[in-house]
Amino acid sequence: MRRERHWAPAFAGALLLCALTMSDLPPYAHLLKLRTEEQADGTPLFAMPFHDDVVGRPMYLHGGAIAGLLEFAAYGTLRRALDGGGVTMKPITVTVNFMLGGRDRETYASAVVERLGRSVANVEAFAWQEDRARPIASARINFLLEPSVLPGCS
Repeated sequence: MRRERHWAPAFAGALLLCALTMSDLPPYAHLLKLRTEEQADGTPLFAMPFHDDVVGRPMYLHGGAIAGLLEFAAYGTLRRALDGGGVTMKPITVTVNFMLGGRDRETYASAVVERLGRSVANVEAFAWQEDRARPIASARINFLLEPSVLPGCS
Protein backbone atom coordinates (compact mmCIF):
# COMPACT_ATOMS: atom_id res chain seq x y z
CA MET A 1 0.00 0.00 0.00
CA ARG A 2 1.48 3.34 -1.07
CA ARG A 3 1.18 6.09 1.45
CA GLU A 4 0.70 9.70 0.36
CA ARG A 5 3.34 12.12 1.52
CA HIS A 6 2.23 15.34 3.19
CA TRP A 7 4.56 18.20 4.08
CA ALA A 8 4.52 19.51 7.62
CA PRO A 9 3.74 23.24 7.82
CA ALA A 10 7.29 24.27 8.76
CA PHE A 11 8.63 22.66 5.57
CA ALA A 12 5.80 23.94 3.41
CA GLY A 13 7.21 27.46 3.46
CA ALA A 14 9.72 26.79 0.71
CA LEU A 15 6.93 25.46 -1.49
CA LEU A 16 4.71 28.41 -0.63
CA LEU A 17 7.32 30.78 -2.05
CA CYS A 18 5.87 30.35 -5.53
CA ALA A 19 2.41 29.16 -4.50
CA LEU A 20 0.57 32.45 -4.30
CA THR A 21 1.80 33.51 -7.73
CA MET A 22 1.10 30.11 -9.32
CA SER A 23 -2.43 29.85 -7.84
CA ASP A 24 -1.50 26.57 -6.20
CA LEU A 25 -0.73 25.63 -2.63
CA PRO A 26 1.60 22.97 -1.18
CA PRO A 27 0.29 19.43 -0.47
CA TYR A 28 -0.28 20.09 3.25
CA ALA A 29 -2.57 23.00 2.35
CA HIS A 30 -4.53 20.64 0.09
CA LEU A 31 -4.83 18.15 2.95
CA LEU A 32 -6.27 20.95 5.11
CA LYS A 33 -8.50 21.96 2.13
CA LEU A 34 -7.41 25.60 2.46
CA ARG A 35 -8.92 28.28 0.27
CA THR A 36 -7.53 31.75 -0.20
CA GLU A 37 -9.08 35.04 -1.13
CA GLU A 38 -7.87 38.60 -1.05
CA GLN A 39 -9.06 40.93 1.70
CA ALA A 40 -9.87 44.61 1.09
CA ASP A 41 -6.34 45.61 2.18
CA GLY A 42 -4.76 43.20 -0.32
CA THR A 43 -3.60 40.62 2.22
CA PRO A 44 -4.63 36.99 1.84
CA LEU A 45 -7.42 35.48 3.93
CA PHE A 46 -7.20 31.72 4.42
CA ALA A 47 -10.27 29.57 5.10
CA MET A 48 -10.24 25.96 6.32
CA PRO A 49 -13.47 23.94 6.37
CA PHE A 50 -14.10 21.42 9.14
CA HIS A 51 -13.56 17.87 7.81
CA ASP A 52 -12.25 14.48 8.92
CA ASP A 53 -8.58 15.31 8.30
CA VAL A 54 -8.60 18.19 10.82
CA VAL A 55 -10.49 16.53 13.69
CA GLY A 56 -8.82 16.35 17.07
CA ARG A 57 -11.25 15.17 19.70
CA PRO A 58 -14.85 14.76 18.52
CA MET A 59 -16.36 18.03 17.23
CA TYR A 60 -13.09 19.98 17.71
CA LEU A 61 -10.22 20.98 15.44
CA HIS A 62 -6.80 19.43 15.97
CA GLY A 63 -4.25 21.93 17.26
CA GLY A 64 -1.83 20.99 14.48
CA ALA A 65 -4.40 21.89 11.83
CA ILE A 66 -4.94 25.28 13.48
CA ALA A 67 -1.17 25.85 13.70
CA GLY A 68 -0.79 24.90 10.03
CA LEU A 69 -3.52 27.34 9.03
CA LEU A 70 -1.81 30.11 11.02
CA GLU A 71 1.55 29.33 9.43
CA PHE A 72 0.13 29.44 5.90
CA ALA A 73 -1.51 32.79 6.69
CA ALA A 74 1.83 34.14 7.95
CA TYR A 75 3.79 32.86 4.93
CA GLY A 76 1.20 34.15 2.47
CA THR A 77 1.02 37.60 4.02
CA LEU A 78 4.80 37.92 4.21
CA ARG A 79 5.15 36.75 0.59
CA ARG A 80 2.75 39.50 -0.49
CA ALA A 81 4.64 42.09 1.58
CA LEU A 82 7.91 41.02 -0.06
CA ASP A 83 6.22 41.37 -3.46
CA GLY A 84 8.01 38.34 -4.89
CA GLY A 85 11.39 39.85 -4.14
CA GLY A 86 13.46 36.67 -4.69
CA VAL A 87 13.63 35.89 -0.97
CA THR A 88 13.52 32.54 0.84
CA MET A 89 11.61 32.71 4.13
CA LYS A 90 12.85 30.38 6.87
CA PRO A 91 11.06 30.24 10.22
CA ILE A 92 13.37 31.05 13.14
CA THR A 93 10.77 30.81 15.92
CA VAL A 94 7.12 29.85 15.89
CA THR A 95 4.96 30.50 18.95
CA VAL A 96 1.31 29.46 18.86
CA ASN A 97 -1.21 30.48 21.53
CA PHE A 98 -4.45 28.50 21.70
CA MET A 99 -7.19 30.66 23.22
CA LEU A 100 -10.41 28.78 22.55
CA GLY A 101 -11.26 25.30 21.30
CA GLY A 102 -11.81 25.29 17.55
CA ARG A 103 -15.28 23.86 16.99
CA ASP A 104 -16.76 21.93 14.06
CA ARG A 105 -17.14 24.87 11.66
CA GLU A 106 -15.13 26.80 9.10
CA THR A 107 -12.03 28.54 10.44
CA TYR A 108 -10.39 31.66 9.01
CA ALA A 109 -6.91 33.11 9.41
CA SER A 110 -5.07 36.25 8.39
CA ALA A 111 -1.76 37.79 9.36
CA VAL A 112 0.00 41.12 9.81
CA VAL A 113 3.67 41.81 9.12
CA GLU A 114 4.81 43.58 12.29
CA ARG A 115 8.38 44.23 11.15
CA LEU A 116 10.07 43.71 7.80
CA GLY A 117 13.83 44.16 7.79
CA ARG A 118 16.53 43.15 5.32
CA SER A 119 17.22 39.79 6.96
CA VAL A 120 14.42 39.24 9.52
CA ALA A 121 10.64 39.58 9.45
CA ASN A 122 8.17 39.33 12.36
CA VAL A 123 4.63 38.22 11.51
CA GLU A 124 1.57 37.74 13.70
CA ALA A 125 -1.33 35.56 12.54
CA PHE A 126 -4.82 35.10 14.00
CA ALA A 127 -7.41 32.36 13.52
CA TRP A 128 -11.11 32.76 14.26
CA GLN A 129 -14.39 31.08 13.45
CA GLU A 130 -17.59 33.09 13.68
CA ASP A 131 -16.30 36.37 15.10
CA ARG A 132 -12.98 37.89 14.06
CA ALA A 133 -12.88 39.76 17.40
CA ARG A 134 -12.81 36.38 19.25
CA PRO A 135 -9.73 34.56 17.93
CA ILE A 136 -9.32 30.87 18.73
CA ALA A 137 -5.54 31.00 18.26
CA SER A 138 -2.67 33.30 17.37
CA ALA A 139 0.89 32.79 16.22
CA ARG A 140 4.03 34.90 16.23
CA ILE A 141 6.55 33.79 13.64
CA ASN A 142 10.02 35.24 13.13
CA PHE A 143 11.48 34.58 9.69
CA LEU A 144 15.03 34.66 8.40
CA LEU A 145 15.03 36.23 4.93
CA GLU A 146 17.69 35.00 2.48
CA PRO A 147 18.15 35.31 -1.28
CA SER A 148 16.07 32.66 -3.06
CA VAL A 149 17.71 29.57 -4.49
CA LEU A 150 14.54 28.01 -5.93
CA PRO A 151 14.42 28.03 -9.74
CA GLY A 152 11.50 29.89 -11.26
CA CYS A 153 10.79 32.03 -8.19
CA SER A 154 11.78 35.64 -8.07
